[in-house]
Amino acid sequence: MLGGLVAVIAVLVGVLFFAVGDGDDAGGGADAGGGAPVEVGHVHGLGVDPASGDLYAGTHYGLIRFPEQGEPTLVGEVQDFMGFTVIGPNRFLASGHPGEDQEGPANVGLIESTDGGRSWHTLSLAGQADFHALAARHGLIYGYNAGQLMVSADGRNWDTRARLAMADLAISPEGPQTVLATTQQGLASSTDGGRSFRLVAGAPLLQLVTWTDTGTLIGVDPEGTVHVSSDGGATWEQRGSVGGAPQALTATDDEIFGAVADGIVASSDGGRTFQTRYEAS
Repeated sequence: MLGGLVAVIAVLVGVLFFAVGDGDDAGGGADAGGGAPVEVGHVHGLGVDPASGDLYAGTHYGLIRFPEQGEPTLVGEVQDFMGFTVIGPNRFLASGHPGEDQEGPANVGLIESTDGGRSWHTLSLAGQADFHALAARHGLIYGYNAGQLMVSADGRNWDTRARLAMADLAISPEGPQTVLATTQQGLASSTDGGRSFRLVAGAPLLQLVTWTDTGTLIGVDPEGTVHVSSDGGATWEQRGSVGGAPQALTATDDEIFGAVADGIVASSDGGRTFQTRYEAS
């Protein structure tokens, strides 16, 4: 499809080409507690809190904590999370919409939690931005909003970068200038901090992508097949499958986590095999 050369992307604003970002509106609810059953629904972001090692999922029905042992629990008030990422111990970033019967603008902008998701405060762009992809590395926050890649050093002041339709993005652990984005045309790479992108020749068509701290690049294609690269995306090895169309992806140096319609799966062997972490009812 790409030929033997790296081609320049035609950066067009459009609707996201994969299922990421689609789904029903969030249902309402009260604060977590009282033993109410957890409704996971569509997952838009996964992250592991280094403070506890617990897995968190930003969903249409709130933030869900998945401990290694025990049942999942709802954390904080129900909100419709469209973007979610863990950036440090007990520190999360998110975007999306208020829960049912909650006050505030339809788009919450960029919000932050410093207590593991129990409470949130607005950083910027309330009423303006609805980030469907968020990533943070090297002291910078990268967000994808309505066809626009945006970058901020403090979460309040933003620099607009390239315009392109993407489903996911990942930042190199080696430096802030190398950014990858999954697009309908193929995997795209930027070496100038997201100001311009080029298609990566020979890369698999990926829907989701994540980069571990040690440099392993992990991608999942629209059918759920896992692909791994140890050289920044120049070459790829096909591994196992997450078991369906992927909704969200995250990885530590030891484990890979994926969300699909049937639940959440985990791999401890580099994506060769996956076990069910949570099975949707």
